[in-house]
Amino acid sequence: MKTSYYLLAWLLTSMWTAHATETADNLQMVNLGDFQLESGEVIRDLKIGYRTLGELNTSKSNAILFPTWFTGTTDDLVERVIGEGLLDPSKFFVILVDALGDGISSSPSNSTAQPHMQFPRFTIRDMVRSQHRLVTEVIGVSHLRAVMGISMGGMQTFEWIVSYPNFMDKAVPIHGSPKLSFYDLLLWTAEVRAIQNDPAWAEGEYSSPPLNGMKTVAAINSLAVTTPEYVVNENDPADFAEALEKTEQSIIQGFDANNWIRQGQAMMDHDIFARFEGSMEKAAAAVRAEVLVVVGSHDHMVTPQPALEFAQYLFAPVVELSSSCGHLSVWCEMESVSQIVSRFLEK
Repeated sequence: MKTSYYLLAWLLTSMWTAHATETADNLQMVNLGDFQLESGEVIRDLKIGYRTLGELNTSKSNAILFPTWFTGTTDDLVERVIGEGLLDPSKFFVILVDALGDGISSSPSNSTAQPHMQFPRFTIRDMVRSQHRLVTEVIGVSHLRAVMGISMGGMQTFEWIVSYPNFMDKAVPIHGSPKLSFYDLLLWTAEVRAIQNDPAWAEGEYSSPPLNGMKTVAAINSLAVTTPEYVVNENDPADFAEALEKTEQSIIQGFDANNWIRQGQAMMDHDIFARFEGSMEKAAAAVRAEVLVVVGSHDHMVTPQPALEFAQYLFAPVVELSSSCGHLSVWCEMESVSQIVSRFLEK
């Protein structure tokens, strides 16, 4: 078995009071109280997990917010973003935030007041609103140097620039989208239905993971996360059974099925143009930050077309990664991406 498939499996699943409390591994938790969502529903006793790295300068002008990707945690960001050099904490005060539904911040899997599918459906905008409160009310930062994120983190970045247009100088959405394409919606609908159609899911009231549903999700993810070229070139068919089993186990053990559904639904509902009468032009006119858009030309998990089209309205520079790694291209081309992002953030 080639090591690339293990990397793919890992990336698929990289898995409270008014003042923050800190644990030994630098994870901090803050309780924001009852939190009203866009829908009008309320998350009871909302808790947000976050980590900070580096030092805030005296002018408080070097803070960068980086929220998690789908199924990701801030622990994953420390390893895969900071550890691989995409952001340098010696230059910036980096705020890593666990997005709603990731199993660290309030989620179907850890809420006592609203367990399982009683946990209300939330949006990408709800994630961003909770992060704004964290940054301003808890960390005490009133302006950010930048917001950036990968995949669902890139979706949150697009949301930030229209929800709080004057709050940051720069934004770097990577493998993100301002609104999912038809193809993306097909993908996430298939994954959510795969879980819900497993009788073991039991309307979310399972006592152990719905194995068949999550195994199907693992196969769907493996098809979408890179490209046929990458999978064929990097893997031997003789290793198929072993590789598939490892990916299935990573999915099953790495992320709760109800959390998967709620974060998936948040991405499917994501549309930053909705409040601008569906107009990209009007949305772009509201943006004040300098934006650098990074996409994968062969990304089959978050297709690049919506981001590329919006970049034209923003007159934003675009970095197109052509790697066959697809949705994982930022890691396959990390050295060059890091250099480009660093220049953009520092100029």
